[in-house]
Amino acid sequence: MIVVIKGGTPAEEVTRIALDLHQTWGVTVEKSVGEHKVILGLVGDTATLDRMQIQNSSPWIEQVLRVEKPFKRVSREFRHGEASSVVVSTPNGDIHFGEQHPIVLTAGPCSVENEEMIVETAKRVKAAGAHFLRGGAYKPRSSPYAFQGHGESALDLLAAAREATGLGIITELMDAADLSVVARTADIIQIGARNMQNFSLLKKVGAQGKPVLLKRGMAATIDEWLMAAEYLLAAGNQNVILCERGVRTFDAKYTRNTLDLSVIPVLRTLTHLPIMIDPSHGTGKSEYVPAMAMAAIAAGTDSLMIEVHPNPAKALSDGPQSLTPEKFDRLVQEMSVIGKIVGRWSDQPALVSAI
Repeated sequence: MIVVIKGGTPAEEVTRIALDLHQTWGVTVEKSVGEHKVILGLVGDTATLDRMQIQNSSPWIEQVLRVEKPFKRVSREFRHGEASSVVVSTPNGDIHFGEQHPIVLTAGPCSVENEEMIVETAKRVKAAGAHFLRGGAYKPRSSPYAFQGHGESALDLLAAAREATGLGIITELMDAADLSVVARTADIIQIGARNMQNFSLLKKVGAQGKPVLLKRGMAATIDEWLMAAEYLLAAGNQNVILCERGVRTFDAKYTRNTLDLSVIPVLRTLTHLPIMIDPSHGTGKSEYVPAMAMAAIAAGTDSLMIEVHPNPAKALSDGPQSLTPEKFDRLVQEMSVIGKIVGRWSDQPALVSAI
């Protein structure tokens, strides 16, 4: 249930109403300040609450509405139709994820292999226009014999790349036991497709303060994906970004996965959370990445994650889907054309907070 407060309501009245709702009805009250409205979300046993009684309890209350979706905090209704933004502080400035902001670019290799490779790749993608460096320290692999990542030592190399470039860092967390060490380095903690429904992990990550990138499971429905995000928000973390990375369908002959770009308009109607598209995992082949990246911008994505490696043929993981730095340079130029047409591109997006 949400309580919409009238515009111009004094802050002390909003605080009083929230306290009264908590004490009278025994619900948890979460305040959300939008561009035009202040929304009080009521969380708990709201089924028996009298909507009109609450609405008539204060002249400052404009409307009381029930959230019908099974996912409550994630629902767009919970913010009365307004989109939310996730703001991440990096050495290059605050980066804003959300539909009212320029598109955010994340790029880098699947795995952190050595210091020279990760630092050089970071410099190249930063020069091309990326805001974040992606790189796996801990790698979930289908085969137990495949490269599993260098672990904690790779986090030190990511920190060195950030020091050299000012890029924010996105890296995956696989085990709650590694949360503290990953959180020390990561600016955004990634929960991968294989852990999307690892609910105990989601609760622990939701209880800490770093922003979270939640990738869609390879066979997850949209409702399942949003309910996984609900775990994060219910644990207290409001800074969640949803990442579509392709789902498994009956035809895996030509692409690694089926990149579901239809989720962009669908999610816009269902949730207030920012959206990221990963065309690298979505297609599994580097030659298809540019077309899908540009299509995602045209469809309205808020951000993109693209794998870049200086020598894809020798990559320790996911080389076939990785672009070379030169190809990434060209792609950014091509994406900028579409991004400017749809009004979502800035030539200096990393400086958005200073403008």
